[in-house]
Amino acid sequence: MPPADRSKPSPGARPPLPPRLRKFIGTVALLVLVIVWALGAMALAQGRVTTLPAAGQFIAYVVLGLGWVVPAGLVIGWMVRLDRKPETL
Repeated sequence: MPPADRSKPSPGARPPLPPRLRKFIGTVALLVLVIVWALGAMALAQGRVTTLPAAGQFIAYVVLGLGWVVPAGLVIGWMVRLDRKPETL
């Protein structure tokens, strides 16, 4: 059995979002993510993190400072996923 042709959408499938709309939605999502993450990190850093020992504070600040990178990377990956031509995949 030959592999499925992924260049043609399956019957009844929704067409992909246009790249401009996908990038706009992704940009808004990134802005919301960064703002919400920053406010949440500040709230945690001023409250619970200050009561931890030094090693715990270090770990907490690293997680709070870099934790937004993974969800942002997923959003960026979604934004550019369909921009590449099928022959270059």
